[in-house]
Amino acid sequence: MKKFRKVLDGLTTSSPGGTVGSPSCGSAAGTPTAAPTPKEIDVQETLVSENFQLCKTVRHGFPYQPTALAFDPVQKILAVGSRTGGVRILGRPGVDCFCQHESGAAVLQLQFLINEGALVTACADDTLHLWNLRQRRPAILHSLKFNRERITFCHLPFQSKWLYVGTERGNTHIVNIESFILSGYVIMWNKAIELSTKTHPGPVVHLSDSPKDEGKLLIGFESGTIVQWDLRGKKADFRIYYDEAIHSVSWHHEGKQFMCSHSDGSLTLWNLRNTTKPFQVTFPHGKIQKDGRKESCKPILKVEYKTSRNSEPFVIFSGGLSYDKAGRRPTLTIMHGKAITVLEMDYPIVEFMALCETPYNNEVQEPYAVVVLLEKDLIVVDLTQSNFPVFENPYPMDIHESPVTCTAYFADCPPDIIPILYSIGAKHKKTGYSQKEWPIAGGTWTLGSHTYPEIIITGHADGSIKFWDASAITLQMLYKLKTSKVFEKPKPGEGRAAELVEEDPFAVQMVSWCPQSRIFCVVGISAHIILYRFSKYDANTQIVSLEVRLQCEQEDVISPSENENNPCFSEPSPHSPQPHHQHPASPSSGTPEGLKDSIPCLKVKDRVVRVPPGYQAELVIQLLWVDGEPPQQITSLDINSAYGLLAFGNCNGLAVVDYLQKTILLCLSTLDLYGAADPYQRLTRSPRRNRQSTSGLTELSDNQQSVDMERSKSPTSESRENSFSRSRSSSVSSIDRDTKEAITTLQFGESYGRKSDALPTPCLWVGTSLGVVLLIPMSIPTDQEERMEEPVTIGPSGAVLMLKGSVLRFGFLDCMGALIQSPHEVWRDLNAPEDPDRPRRRKLVNFSPSSSQDACGEGHLAVVCSERQAKVFLMPSQSCLFVHNITESSFVLRADVVSVYNSVCLACFCANGHVMTLSLPSLRPLMDVNYLPLTDMRIARTFCFTNGGQALYLSSPTEIQRITYSQEMCDNLQEMLGELFTPIETPEAQNRGFLKGFFGGNAHTFDREELFGEAAAGKASRSLAQHIPGQGGMEGMKVAASGAVGELARARIALDERGQRLGELEERTALMMTSAETFSKHAHELMLKCKDKKWYQF
Repeated sequence: MKKFRKVLDGLTTSSPGGTVGSPSCGSAAGTPTAAPTPKEIDVQETLVSENFQLCKTVRHGFPYQPTALAFDPVQKILAVGSRTGGVRILGRPGVDCFCQHESGAAVLQLQFLINEGALVTACADDTLHLWNLRQRRPAILHSLKFNRERITFCHLPFQSKWLYVGTERGNTHIVNIESFILSGYVIMWNKAIELSTKTHPGPVVHLSDSPKDEGKLLIGFESGTIVQWDLRGKKADFRIYYDEAIHSVSWHHEGKQFMCSHSDGSLTLWNLRNTTKPFQVTFPHGKIQKDGRKESCKPILKVEYKTSRNSEPFVIFSGGLSYDKAGRRPTLTIMHGKAITVLEMDYPIVEFMALCETPYNNEVQEPYAVVVLLEKDLIVVDLTQSNFPVFENPYPMDIHESPVTCTAYFADCPPDIIPILYSIGAKHKKTGYSQKEWPIAGGTWTLGSHTYPEIIITGHADGSIKFWDASAITLQMLYKLKTSKVFEKPKPGEGRAAELVEEDPFAVQMVSWCPQSRIFCVVGISAHIILYRFSKYDANTQIVSLEVRLQCEQEDVISPSENENNPCFSEPSPHSPQPHHQHPASPSSGTPEGLKDSIPCLKVKDRVVRVPPGYQAELVIQLLWVDGEPPQQITSLDINSAYGLLAFGNCNGLAVVDYLQKTILLCLSTLDLYGAADPYQRLTRSPRRNRQSTSGLTELSDNQQSVDMERSKSPTSESRENSFSRSRSSSVSSIDRDTKEAITTLQFGESYGRKSDALPTPCLWVGTSLGVVLLIPMSIPTDQEERMEEPVTIGPSGAVLMLKGSVLRFGFLDCMGALIQSPHEVWRDLNAPEDPDRPRRRKLVNFSPSSSQDACGEGHLAVVCSERQAKVFLMPSQSCLFVHNITESSFVLRADVVSVYNSVCLACFCANGHVMTLSLPSLRPLMDVNYLPLTDMRIARTFCFTNGGQALYLSSPTEIQRITYSQEMCDNLQEMLGELFTPIETPEAQNRGFLKGFFGGNAHTFDREELFGEAAAGKASRSLAQHIPGQGGMEGMKVAASGAVGELARARIALDERGQRLGELEERTALMMTSAETFSKHAHELMLKCKDKKWYQF
């Protein structure tokens, strides 16, 4: 614990009207004057570096660019691999785990060790990895890197420790799963095919063991060659040469037939009795044309042939549609007997897999569902109902339904807000889902002890807003709001919306939410703001629309006569309201012919509309076109429910709106805000002629010098991300001719507008892109009736403070170092029926800085953070107590004053990927982690901190990554995550009967160890593959031991498995004894028969 005492030196800044000196020392120091009573700040700081550690907690959303799929039918968990080397493992809701291959190579194939708690991944860098899933955070146990051959297909038979690996050269290698060492047994392509064959058969595209005999391996080559290899005899049983390329192969469970899918859209069925030609050839979607020829069809990329006890077999495949059906969506076809069902998908199919009751490939399969992995969705189809409904997906896989353009994160929300949002959102849920339970129900998850209400808000390109319940590291959608419903639909090619942003005129740029008053504000790309109030009742409302003209040039000299036409540049007097700022929508008479002037980008619905319960639009504010130029995008916003005020700014200026009276109180250019206190000598410049594009969803501010941010862009990244141009200020002392000073942050709060103020008053803190902080004091009527009728008066600007770089965030502490919350109104439902006994009055909660400070007198601390530095000022003296230069080489993208460990700190995220925390008020560095070496624009736009040591950002266009910077949460993460592995007994194989087992080539008689082990097969060439021990070896086992399964459970499983093996041995011994008895009986009968025969009678 450290104590910080700083006695102020008595230096005070000059009044706003005076000259302002160099900003280097932090406060703009004018003539030094002795302060009447130097105050002493005594803050006990409790935070230390040991309180902080950065780690990822959980990833939500759909795996971006998926490539592979696997399912464990006993554990009932699903794995999805991605192009960037990620693996998502899903079980019951709450069991959701993300693993990442360090190489970042695409995942080609996934293979579970069924019911073993392990997963094999094959990656595009020709490496196999074995993941241990018996711990909450899976780790790699072994890796095997192939040096000379490229991996194309893998197959692991159930309950086998030998993995078959097919390569691009057509060879098949065998890997021991336990040691991850290559066997010396290799099936070379030239041995597999006939010597007379002149061409190479192509890469291995399929490997599977025969259900009838595990000693037979079916190898499918791309060219159309299929070989059944006898592993014992090391020779081919049969070879098939088909003239169409093969994409996949699937066995009938009896092992007498198999089906292939081909590149010409055909399915072939082969019978092992006669392999010279296919038993059956079908073109499921190819009709015979008039000339007798078949329609040409697209390839069938995968087929699954699954048998059922009580009905015809299921044949399920993807693709195969005829080429002439242009515009047809991707399809999954289910053939069941004579019925053919074609399911159209919204996105291309990456992979699908039938879920079956049994893990054994030689039993009736009984498929009950099909998991379909699409490019941007995951769906599960119920096969047990004839109409094949889909299951309702319990995971949040639709975050990206429309691209995410902004995020907000609220920890420790009022406890009643989540249930109420859920109850309203539940009314709009889709229907028609399968009634059955979600089939991917593996793992265990319990609500941890460290849970509190958390809400994530996402804003989207189509103007929609989604509220998510993010409590206890899960994510569930609560409520969806469509902001586009406020506007008339723009007709194609009409209106300014088409010119301004053709694609997404309603895209959300910013949100501001007060959970206590439930007031919600949305800023859109078309320079519009919508204010919503929450109600549990539906209502008929007419939306009020305000139009604001906020466009100006620096050298404009406003004369009194011009003021009549341009009231937004007039300086409001401190005591008179400015009602004439509400602009009519008619074009100004002074504009030249043909130029668009005084019209907004979008048209608000002007009729009474019926609105459902939930968030209901009350007010829309739109910036207007001026002299043929579109309005500049809004860069900052703050709303205060206690004051009833809303403030917003852009690169032209600032506007303040009274949303209770629906009037514009202030509309000034940035320069006019200063009055005589402008700290810069500005050069006049000619009016801007070039039209500034505002189509970038992600333009945040216009600062003076462009510094490119480090970015890592994938070629497939969305075009709207490429438009994120964010300029940086490199120096604040010299101002360039083209400088525009944007309003970058705003905050309402009780403060001291001037040094002479004895009591705090409502103030608006304004931060600009040139590092200037302005305080604007306000006078707000306190009586409820007066507040609705009397005007709010805004005084001239008070204090001017300076920092390096664009101002990002304000925060207020009392003199004891505790966070001062903004005043707010307690929520009341304006649509609720009137109660005569309890009239609805505004109930305000005010956190005045003076209320908790009897010990240290008047005043409060103001924390100001810019892109380069942070400063703490004492108000009202405006003295700079502490200053810390956060970064010299980069710039801060996001800063927040957050509560953590019953204290407060400043959390910052820099463009170079560093995440930092600083103590308050002393700005002592507590943590600095180089977290994301490459930060792209999407991360920059969506990164946000919240209380309790948490943060989030969009790690891909479809996924939200949550992280924590709290040591306590890192320590407790283990218990918050779900268990992927649960001890379950492997289902018993069906009794196959003695004769079938004895004479039918029983699979149990096949000993792979004998064939593939080092003793029999020798060692593989060292240069062929390199074994890499994993990080998760011993360490992983230790973590697993601390998990819920623990050592005891593991010992029990080992005993069970040992017992099971002993039982199997006993059965095998009994079987051998029975067969020996039968043999001796047959031999005795034969002896009796032949006893009296002579040698020549035989």
